[in-house]
Amino acid sequence: MQASSRRAGGNAGQIDLNADMGESFGVYKLGQDEALLGVVTSANIACGFHAGDPTTMRVVVEQALAAGVAIGAHPGLPDRVGFGRRELAITPEEAFDLTLYQVGALHGVVRALGGQLRHVKPHGALYNMAAARFDLASAIAEAVRRVDDQLILVGLAGSALVTAAHQASIAARSEVFADRRYRADGSLVPRRQAGAVIEDPAEAVAQAVQMATAGVVKAEDGSRVPVAADTLCIHGDGSHAVTFAMQIRRALEEAGVRVVA
Repeated sequence: MQASSRRAGGNAGQIDLNADMGESFGVYKLGQDEALLGVVTSANIACGFHAGDPTTMRVVVEQALAAGVAIGAHPGLPDRVGFGRRELAITPEEAFDLTLYQVGALHGVVRALGGQLRHVKPHGALYNMAAARFDLASAIAEAVRRVDDQLILVGLAGSALVTAAHQASIAARSEVFADRRYRADGSLVPRRQAGAVIEDPAEAVAQAVQMATAGVVKAEDGSRVPVAADTLCIHGDGSHAVTFAMQIRRALEEAGVRVVA
């Protein structure tokens, strides 16, 4: 993900494709990381709290470097059982500390392997909590800045994470989701709610193209919500993740959108 001065509306004519990776740990294998690296332009690598382990981090970093994909840290809440998708009552100080710890770890791994960490994208519940709470978003942004003020903070389009990054004087990128439904206020429909995830690949592809080309998404109530679409998330843990990613990339390129980190 490259830095830009644009604050809203996305980068006209181009978009980044990102996927969450490195979420295997020990004998448990999750995702299709290596195959997805041939399709996406940015990889968000788990840092050991919600998923991942040191060996997985190293292996996926090596694979991303070989594929020429931009590498980002994917810090989450310390909740392996809930895969980091359950909210925990953390303070801003704790948000700062857990972000600093995880981003610092991956930053060191990437540097040791001859690469450069490019961005940070919080995971799951931490992402959603910080999207709504400016105190948590500010703590995360400050931790990112302390590790490396050239890092880009990725947050939900229109959320507190994006605002906090700007106030911390670091770059931000607004993220959109192909396979998630939106509320009228621009937030994501919670996963616990029926229909929160779009199961029809054709519908998800159409939503991705609409956000990338028109900068709007249809909310669950039928309203059209403006969104800045700098980077689009493709979830890599489904059985058809790679095929889905290829369909989205092909549709974007056919619509005249450049797919670039």
